[in-house]
Amino acid sequence: MLEKANVYIKSFADVLGAVPKPFDPDKLKVGVDLGTANICVAALDENDVPLTGEIFAASVVKDGLVVDYIGAVGIVKNLKAQIERRINAELKFGAGAIPPGTVGKNARAVANVIEAAGIESINLVDEPTAAARVLGITDGAVVDVGGGTTGISILKDGKVIDSYDEATGGTHMSLVIAGNYRVSFEEAERMKLDSANHRDLFHVIKPVIEKMASITRRFITPHNVETVYVVGGASSFDGFEEVFANECGVATYKPEHALLVTPLGIAMYCERS
Repeated sequence: MLEKANVYIKSFADVLGAVPKPFDPDKLKVGVDLGTANICVAALDENDVPLTGEIFAASVVKDGLVVDYIGAVGIVKNLKAQIERRINAELKFGAGAIPPGTVGKNARAVANVIEAAGIESINLVDEPTAAARVLGITDGAVVDVGGGTTGISILKDGKVIDSYDEATGGTHMSLVIAGNYRVSFEEAERMKLDSANHRDLFHVIKPVIEKMASITRRFITPHNVETVYVVGGASSFDGFEEVFANECGVATYKPEHALLVTPLGIAMYCERS
């Protein structure tokens, strides 16, 4: 189902931190993903071929909102500088992403971070819509499970007809792990991010996944959605999509390198007329 998308996403994973092949610096497409757990900057050529990128663990965003503006700007500046030194070119223009339904000052905050870091923000797209573009989806639901929120977009004939965002995500998984093992939140985060622990942790965080899936089911049912696609770093546990499929009652798919899908899609929306 996602074979082509998986090849494309892997091509980005393979060039993270790498020196790219020759490209036209005037046609660079840049995506800045301000996530709850990570900030990622992706650079593509004019044909959407991944050139290079950087990712940095951070906690400057909470529940889809920028809560540490200075910290966010500093991280994006550093990632921008790292990439510019590597490619010997300036990242002039970029796109950003927001959770579905984000408006006003909350939406503008993302663009402000990007611009304060020295990149002209030319587009903002909601996160599941960005992911859908990478996956090549025209019909179904895209569920972007981030650190703080779960965003859902419904697509029909290639257009987003409805979207929703719920404050449930990877942070809630960590809180459950911390409570179950009686450790600090920071230790729970480290446990969650270590894939060697995933099998043991899965039964602990499964109720959180079921809640995400229940939210998704409630939202997609009126639209008669037949297929769900899950992306985002918090969906990285093996078996995540099976829980969703059982709870939602529809076919559910998860691409490889699910954390990298949305940053790629954001960069694809860095389009200048």
